[in-house]
Amino acid sequence: MSFLNATFESMLYRLLFQLLNRQGGTLSTDTETEDITNTANGRQLGSSSPFEALIQQAAERYSVDPALVRSVIRAESNFNPQAVSRAGAMGLMQLMPGTARSLGVVDPFDPTQNIDGGVRLLRRLLDRYDGNVALALAAYNAGPGAVDRFQGIPPYRETQIYVDRVLDYYRQESGWRA
Repeated sequence: MSFLNATFESMLYRLLFQLLNRQGGTLSTDTETEDITNTANGRQLGSSSPFEALIQQAAERYSVDPALVRSVIRAESNFNPQAVSRAGAMGLMQLMPGTARSLGVVDPFDPTQNIDGGVRLLRRLLDRYDGNVALALAAYNAGPGAVDRFQGIPPYRETQIYVDRVLDYYRQESGWRA
């Protein structure tokens, strides 16, 4: 895909997300209607996300459970492709600028690039920690250096809460058990 097409697609996703927020959260497409439910804790999109096809493609490409990808996105950005953290992480999977660059992500707000890069990173971390989902998530949040230094989930409150949250979402999505 050319840079111009990727930029246009990114703009379309941004407009779509804004339109969804204004229209009460229902998206109609040629093939199906996707209901987006609002909850007291914010937007929960799950498998009816307008990003589901991108999640499925990246999950298949990198052999990562799509339920885990959705769980990470839910915890990271709550499916907001324009999310920016106080630390500067961007997009659906909250990629830090240096991480995005290292993954070849040119526009971290482009859902296609962001999800592909985030899932690729998740695959690398799962491989590094022999499929241990909790350690891969801890490394996704705190960095692999911290996980290696502490030989497990670092004693950082934010990271511990993050890992528990994503694993809880993952259990809800897939029935996964550690």
